[in-house]
Amino acid sequence: MQTSLNTVTLALTGASGMAYGLRLLECLLAADLDVHLLVSQAAHVVAKQELGIALPPRASDLERQLTDGLGARDGQLRVHGREDWYAPVASGSNAADAMVVCPCSMRTLAAIAHGLADSLIERAADVMLKEQRKLILVPRETPFSALHLENMLTLARMNAVILPANPGFYNRPQSVEALIDFVVARILDQLGVQHALVARWGDER
Repeated sequence: MQTSLNTVTLALTGASGMAYGLRLLECLLAADLDVHLLVSQAAHVVAKQELGIALPPRASDLERQLTDGLGARDGQLRVHGREDWYAPVASGSNAADAMVVCPCSMRTLAAIAHGLADSLIERAADVMLKEQRKLILVPRETPFSALHLENMLTLARMNAVILPANPGFYNRPQSVEALIDFVVARILDQLGVQHALVARWGDER
């Protein structure tokens, strides 16, 4: 793997599309990156509703479950509580190399756009912006209101990447998993992480 990344913060929030976030987590760990995982309260509800997955409420239990389930090496995955202000990602002095919020709810997006760091997710994103590091937001909402679009434009002007969960169909996906991988592949491209999730445009020729 050829990437300048070592550590990525991944936040799962309460928007629909939890499968994108969990698949991204799997790919980041497979790429041998260290991951700080942040999970909102609403994300637990969405994971249960969409995937039938009950995520343990305690960070330590969730860390153990995901480490074992995804075959991560010891210490590769660290899960932090929503108000764990001593987490490394809460400070610019020990920030991750990049952060992805996937899926990103409109509430989380608005809070980040306006600097409301009331949770560790929002604070970690605020750190990315102030330290001028890669911040990728993956909103899953439709239609977008004018307020949603204004918040996205505000963040884009601060060099955040707005990457909506819009799968493409030109490669003729044959499964839901293929649609998920299309979006995850675009996120990995933005991070500079090599992958073989989908064929690139023109490669089939």
